Amino acid sequence: MAEWFANLTVLEHIYFWLGIAATLFLIIQIILMCFSSFGGDLDLDGDGDIDVDFDSGVSIFTVKSITAFFAVGSWAGLLTCSLASDDLQWLSVLIAVIAGAAAMALVVVLLRALAKMQCNGMLQTEKLVGMRATVYVTVPASRGGRGKITLNAQGKFLELDAVTEGEKLSTDETVEIVSVENECTVVKRAETSAVK
Repeated sequence: MAEWFANLTVLEHIYFWLGIAATLFLIIQIILMCFSSFGGDLDLDGDGDIDVDFDSGVSIFTVKSITAFFAVGSWAGLLTCSLASDDLQWLSVLIAVIAGAAAMALVVVLLRALAKMQCNGMLQTEKLVGMRATVYVTVPASRGGRGKITLNAQGKFLELDAVTEGEKLSTDETVEIVSVENECTVVKRAETSAVK
């Protein structure tokens, strides 16, 4: 190994050390990605609350894509440089750039695909209005207390608190969501369509 390393040309040394540094940096990035969220949500608490949402759009020139460019390009260049004759050493630079650009493009495509799969998990209560649900716990009449309703919405099975303006709604009745106020749904008895 020591003899192989001693016989490397200047260009091969550049490829080798650049490949080692870029590969180590790439491994660190992968480890950090595994222990952190992919997106950019930041919540800070102190005397006030600050919620920041970063755009999850993926640029071509990111730290991850540039690191992949140098890691793959360096190793491809080193391999080509060791296989090529002295007259064709320039070919290793061309192959290194092409391999690095391919790795960079692949990382960008993968990151964009991951960004599309993200879901923030937040319930959009305004989209519940007009939906039908089933009474799970009796809803007292005239906002005399809270009951519970269940429904499938936004890809989830939901159990929500409910009140009504009208008469009592019993368990297993079908209701319609009229509005959402302070994390509580306002419901009414659903009108049944006449069967012909």
